[in-house]
This record gives sequence, C-alpha cells and structure tokens, in this order.
Amino acid sequence: MKKMINPIASGLVVALLISTSSCTKDFEKINTNPYSYSKDNFNPGYLLTTSQLTYTGSTDFAYDTWRSNLIYASTMMQGLSTVVSYWAGDKYVLNEAYTASYWGTSAVGAYAEQVRNIVDLVENTKDDNKYNNLHQIGRIWKVLIFARLTDIYGDIPYSEAGKGYTNKIYTPKYDKQQDIYNDMLKELDEAVNTLTVGGGSIVGDVIYKGDIEKWKQFGNSLILRLAMRLIKVDESKAKEYVTKVVGKTLTSNDNNAYLKHDVSGARVTQNRNSQVLLGDGGQEHYYTKWSKTFIDYLKKTNDPRLGKIAVTKLYLSDSDKKQNADFIRNPSVQKGMPNGKDLGAKPEWNIASDPAYTNMQDYSSPHPDLIRRDGPTFILTYAETELLWAEAAQRWGLGGGAADHYKKALKASLTYLSEYSSDVAISEADAEAYAIANPLNTADALNQINSQYWAHTITMLDFYETWANWRRTGYPNLTSIGVYWQGAATDGVIPRRFPYPISEASENPANYKAASAAVSGGDKLSGRVWWDK
Repeated sequence: MKKMINPIASGLVVALLISTSSCTKDFEKINTNPYSYSKDNFNPGYLLTTSQLTYTGSTDFAYDTWRSNLIYASTMMQGLSTVVSYWAGDKYVLNEAYTASYWGTSAVGAYAEQVRNIVDLVENTKDDNKYNNLHQIGRIWKVLIFARLTDIYGDIPYSEAGKGYTNKIYTPKYDKQQDIYNDMLKELDEAVNTLTVGGGSIVGDVIYKGDIEKWKQFGNSLILRLAMRLIKVDESKAKEYVTKVVGKTLTSNDNNAYLKHDVSGARVTQNRNSQVLLGDGGQEHYYTKWSKTFIDYLKKTNDPRLGKIAVTKLYLSDSDKKQNADFIRNPSVQKGMPNGKDLGAKPEWNIASDPAYTNMQDYSSPHPDLIRRDGPTFILTYAETELLWAEAAQRWGLGGGAADHYKKALKASLTYLSEYSSDVAISEADAEAYAIANPLNTADALNQINSQYWAHTITMLDFYETWANWRRTGYPNLTSIGVYWQGAATDGVIPRRFPYPISEASENPANYKAASAAVSGGDKLSGRVWWDK
C-alpha cells in the first residue's frame, strides 16, 4: 500500500528545514552549495503551510493556546470555567509568563513561529510574477497574524518585525496600533484586489487549497472584521472600509476558513485546544467545564446548540482520562460551572459553595467531538461575518437589512457545527425554526447581535476573538467575579489587554520602555489598546 503523506506535516518539515538553514552563520557556503535550500530553489508555499498551522497554536505543546486562549481568554469571557489552580484568567490574577506566551520567545510563540515565516514568505515572493497569488495570500495571512497580536498587546513591533535575517533588525520599533490598523486595512484591500485567476499556482495552502475566489471572500471578510474594530476611534474609516466590501464577503458555511488537524504529526499537527482540554498537561479534562454564563445564555431561548455541544459525565475521575461512552447530552440536565471558583480553603471561592453544586461530573463539558485531536481550528466563519453585517446595517444602513443578516447569521452559527462532526450537526429545518422564533429586536439590536457573536465564537473555541469583540462592543454585559484575592491585578475588573513580556525590557529596552509608558491605563491587565475606548 502506498503511504499517504499528510500535507500539513510534510509542509512543516520542509519549512523547518529551510528555516534551520537560513539561520546558519555560513551564509555564503549555503548559498553556493547545490544541495542546500535557497530563495531560488525552495518553494515558498511551504512557508505558508507553516504559518497557517502555527497560527492555530505553537508546536511546543501549544503553550500559547493553553495559556492565552484557554487559561485567560476563555475564562475571562466566561465561555469556560475551571477550578484548576493555575488557571488565572477568571481570577484576574497576573501570571507574567502566561500573558507573555502568545508573544513568545526567540524559539516559540507568535513572533518566532508565525511572524518570522510569513514575513519571509512575503519578502521572498514580492518581485516574482509566478508567485503573485501566493504573495497576495501571504499579505492577507500576515495581516491576520498581526491583527491578533496587536489586539492582545496594543502597540507592537510590526513594520520592522521578522526582519532580523533579511534586514539585520534585531530590536524592532513598536508601531502605534492606529498606524498598524491603517496599514493592515490598506494591505488587505490591495492584496484582495491583486489576486487573479491565473496569477500563479498555490502550493501549501491547507485552508482553501489555492481557491482564489474563496481567498478574496476571506480577505474582504477580514477587512470587515478589522474595520468594525474602529467604530469607537475612527468611525469614518470604519464605514469607508465596510462600504468597500459590501457583497464581497463569505457567502455560506461552505467558505468558512478552518484548518483540519491531523494526528500523524503528534503534537505538531494535532488540534491545539484538544491537547489541553483532553488533559495532556494536567487535569483540565475533568476540571474544565462550560461556564454557567454561557450555558444559561443557551438555556434562556432553548437554543438547539445546547443539546449538541454540551454533555455531563464525560469524565468520571480526575485521574482517569478515558471518556465515558455513556455521557449525557440531554439539554435539561446541562449545568454550567460558575467562574472564579477553586478547590481552596476559603468557602466563598470553593466550588462547593455553588448552590447548584452536586459533583464535578454534573457540570457540562464540551462534547467530545469539539475537542478531537484531528478536529478543526476555526479561523473566520460566515456566521461571524453576517453578524458584523447585521451590526453595520443597524448602525449605518449599509449592506442590506439588519434583521435579514441576523437571521442568516443565527442559522449559520447553528448549522456550521456539522463541520465538527455529524453527531453535533443541527439541521437546516431546526436552524430555520429557531431563527424565526428568535428574530432581531431592533430596540436591543447591538446587544443581541454581539451576544450571539460571543456565543458563536465560544463554540468555535476562538476565545481570542470572543475577547476582542467583547472589548470592542461591551456586549454581552458580563458580570465580574469581583476581587478574588489580594493578588488580583485589576481590582475586580475583567482584563482588557496583556502586558508586554518582561523579557522585552532586556532584549529591546528602549522601544519597550517607550511602548510600555504609552499604554492607556498602564502596561497591565487593566490597561487598554488604542481602539478599546
């Protein structure tokens, strides 16, 4: 039997080879060695594969996903809840190593694993017509990467980032977030409009397999997302770019952007969220649950997602990581765990003080098909896009009717679950019935739209985006847990950003010092990025 090669794993291996070669000090020898990789004999599409894969999380035990997406963002946004002692997010306690995990180090994290590769890709394809489409896709993906970084930290190295090898820039300046957003929107607009059918084949694209029309829709949908971030700080620019993409964004769940993981490459290619929530590094499998806030939200309208994504008695012991095949998915027994609880000695914080507490098994866990090792990581979806259009229509009358976009979004946020598995799928008929029974209320439209955005991105397990949109809009109105203990870093306020890594003070001192001093509200969890007014 012929052995099949997984495209993610094989692309990553080749990309790592070129990355390793490019770091050698013996540059002249490498570039004259006929057996070595160089710009002239290496297909840069493999850098795209690596950048796409590492955007879903680090290859180093997914520490960025574990610490940033799950420990902090998921619990701050009350999508998940846990009593695991080192999960600091919904206790509003600062763990500087954890909040620095997304930024990373010289070896792992966003700058090392995402930025470095995508900058190399963009730089090495910009003057070669046969790579025109790859270059434009690289520009789009580069914006996606930097958008999350700047949304988390604020002012960041951007224009000079990733250019240590090509330009010998080892202490890059921190660009202002306003300048970064202006450039990202410009880059997206140019890249989308320069993509052409016949503009060069794409190798290494594990998202859309080189489908140019889908990439155009993706790029335009990303413009919509980023433009809407600006509603409180530059509404005219927000409207300008939203207007540019009317009728040009994702058109159905068939065009959702996600990366389907694979188990063949072990931790390197497996789903990042799954590695954590299955308990690979601790007891998260047993002690991490859906939040009470989230489950109660679904219960309020008899949301059909409740009977699909939530189960009780999935694990029967904190020491046994085997899933119970007889888990219970009956919506009537689902119960979310309140945030801000622990297993400690103080009764006011101990989970046993929850009036609804019976035992840990009776709190709802994510359905096992949402946390499969070979499951998808969702990046940008049609439902998100339609919810943003509903908001744009409600605010400015752009792009159609708000109620129509909202209905489409609501249906898509239910039916997309089939992309996890058929076992959690919701039929078109059931989605239609639910959407008809829960129409947009114009008197409370912005709350309704963005609360659905919150719920949808929680089911995507993309808590970075949940957090960003909550900060942008203030919806839903989440209740803080208060001051958990004297080590809490925000006086009981839900965190608004991550502080800069303390390593920057020694590695890039002058630029770090200036950026840190410029953060509105201070370089801490309660400080704010530019667009978060």
